[in-house]
Amino acid sequence: MAVKNVLVVGGGITGCVAAVSLAQRGAKVTLVEKAREWFGVGHGITLQGNALKVFDLIGAYEKMAEKGCGFRELDMFTADGHHIGRNPVPPMGGPDLPGTMGALRSDIQNVLVDMIHDLGVEVRLGTELTGYTNNANDVTAHLSDGSNDTFDLIIAADGINSTARKMVGITHEKKSSGLGIWRVVTKRKPEMDCSGLAFGGPEYKAGYTPISKDLCYAFVLTKPQRPDNGLSDADEMRRLLSGYHGHFDFIRDNIKDDDFMNFTEIEWLWAKDESWHDGRVIVTGDAVHACPPLIAQGGAQCSEDAYLLADYVMRDGDLDDLLTQYEERRKARTDIVVTNTLALVDLEIKGGPEAGQEAGKLMGMTMGAMAQPFWL
Repeated sequence: MAVKNVLVVGGGITGCVAAVSLAQRGAKVTLVEKAREWFGVGHGITLQGNALKVFDLIGAYEKMAEKGCGFRELDMFTADGHHIGRNPVPPMGGPDLPGTMGALRSDIQNVLVDMIHDLGVEVRLGTELTGYTNNANDVTAHLSDGSNDTFDLIIAADGINSTARKMVGITHEKKSSGLGIWRVVTKRKPEMDCSGLAFGGPEYKAGYTPISKDLCYAFVLTKPQRPDNGLSDADEMRRLLSGYHGHFDFIRDNIKDDDFMNFTEIEWLWAKDESWHDGRVIVTGDAVHACPPLIAQGGAQCSEDAYLLADYVMRDGDLDDLLTQYEERRKARTDIVVTNTLALVDLEIKGGPEAGQEAGKLMGMTMGAMAQPFWL
C-alpha cells in the first residue's frame, strides 16, 4: 500500500468518510477538526443515491436509514399548490437503495462519528493545519496546537472556506452564485413523503424534503442578500413562503420561532484546472468543488471523493501517480455536476417557462450521469 499513516483535516462528511474508509482498510488515521465541540448541527440534508451507496459500502447506511427518510420520486407543483406530477428519481446508488434520502445533518454526522471512534481513529478537536513540509518519504504537519507530526499523507477536507487550499497552490476562490437560500426544519404531513418543488412563485423556487417520519427540511431559493426589513428569521421565512400554497401552507403555518432556520448566500468554487495535490498533501471535497445545492449532489460528490481517495492511496504504487489518477477520475465526474449546476443557477435567475423546461432537462441529464456506477 502507498500509505499507512494518514492525517485527515476536517470533520465534515468528506473528512469523516475518508477517515472511516482508510481505517477500514488498515491505515492508522488521525483526524483534526477546528471546532472544539464535535457534534452534528444544522438543518436537514438531501442525499442522493450515490451518497447512500458510499454509506452502504462503509457499513453506515442502515443506521442512517433508521432515522432518515428514503424515497424514489419527486413531486412538482405550481406555486398555487397545483400538483404537476410525481417523477421517478434515477437509482444513482443502484437498484437496492432509495434514489434519495432526507435526513438531519446531525443524524448523519453522529453515525460517522461513532464509526470513527469504534475504528480507533485519533481525533483532535480545536486543532487546525497551519502548514506542512514535504520530506523525501513523508510529510510533516504543522498544527495549531504546536505539534509537528509526520505522516505518509495529509488529506485536507476543510470545506469551501479551506485554508489548506492556498497551501497546495490552488488560486481559485469561492464566488457568489447570485442566489441565497433560507432553510428551516419543521413539521410535515404524512403525504409529504418525497421531495417537493414549487415553481412560478414570487421567489426563485420553494421546496421541501422529508427527513424523518414527522419532520421536513424546507427551503426558499431567493436573492443573495437578506433584506433589512426588521423581521425575525421566522417571520421572514413565513413572508417568503406566503406566495406558495398547498403543502407550503402547512409548512408556513407550523414554523415556530425556535425552529432551526438560517439564511445563507450560495457560493461556489471549482478548481478544475489546477492540481489538487502538492507532494504528499491533497485537498478534496468542497474545498475544491463546492457547488450550489440545486441538484443536491454536494454531499454525494464529497462522499464519493472520500471513498475513492481511500481506495487509491491504499493501493500499491507510486503515491504521486495514484493521486494524479484519482484527480483525473474525480474531475471528469465532478465537472458534470458543477457545470450543470451553474447552468441551473443561470436559468433560475433568468426565469420563464423555457428556462423551466431547460432546467428539467439539465437535472435529468445530470442524475442520469450520476447513475453510472462510480464504485466500479
